[in-house]
Amino acid sequence: MTVLQGFLLGLLQGIAEFLPISSSGHLALAQHLFGLTEVPLLFDVILHLATLLAVVIFFWKKIWELLKIFGRWIARRPAPAQTCENLLYSSEKAGRKTIIAIIITTAITGLLGIISSKLIPELPITFTCAGFVVTAFLLLISHFIEKRRLTKLAQNNSNPQDEGGISIGQAITIGIMQGFGTLPGISRSGSTVTGALFSKVDRKIAGDYSFIVSIPAILGAFILELKDLDQLAGSVGLLPLIVGFITAFAVGYGALWLFMSIFKKGKLHWFSLYLIPLGILGIIFLR
Repeated sequence: MTVLQGFLLGLLQGIAEFLPISSSGHLALAQHLFGLTEVPLLFDVILHLATLLAVVIFFWKKIWELLKIFGRWIARRPAPAQTCENLLYSSEKAGRKTIIAIIITTAITGLLGIISSKLIPELPITFTCAGFVVTAFLLLISHFIEKRRLTKLAQNNSNPQDEGGISIGQAITIGIMQGFGTLPGISRSGSTVTGALFSKVDRKIAGDYSFIVSIPAILGAFILELKDLDQLAGSVGLLPLIVGFITAFAVGYGALWLFMSIFKKGKLHWFSLYLIPLGILGIIFLR
């Protein structure tokens, strides 16, 4: 792999990881077009680690508060008098509820991820292209689900208030959808947000939870692929790997900010206009 190819793959990872267009699918497509057939899956996971670092920095305050709630819970210390205004943990009880949800979501995603990791090397590139189309429909479904929910709230003159926290049922649904998102071409962020909205998680919570819960999922994938570490040095090289990592982190942070801005406006379904033609053209021309 050349340094330029490492840079381009890092650029692609940074853009596609947070925008709901499937970074793993775009990496697989780019590697196919570049003729990089011997790149180990660990290279993709390391690029995911770069964008994971962007998530940690972007959400560090919320992550730190959750860690403090977890520490008080383990140490059986009382909650502080001042409550947090964030919907993920607007109270100590809601924070603990969210922590349990993260554990459940991660466990389900991990199980499905182990299964899909055995299938990914055998999947043809046309499967990835079909995944782009599936992601587009997930985005359209999530848009109509949210639109319908807001319409009902307006008809009932209700205000979408939430005491905070994710329920066990919601955590299971999101975990299944995030596990589904481990397949190439299926956007992780798109599938988890769809799962969250489908299980009636408020949109204000769904975006934050979707990315915070990606942290243990990506770390788990990295640990599973460490067996390929010796292959990585021989087939990729250190310099392309470093360039790809730095590029993925820098571009990823900007893409994350863009995603949250678009998501708050309820416009994620716009990306289906890109994914459907991409998927169909890929199926036709990459057989």
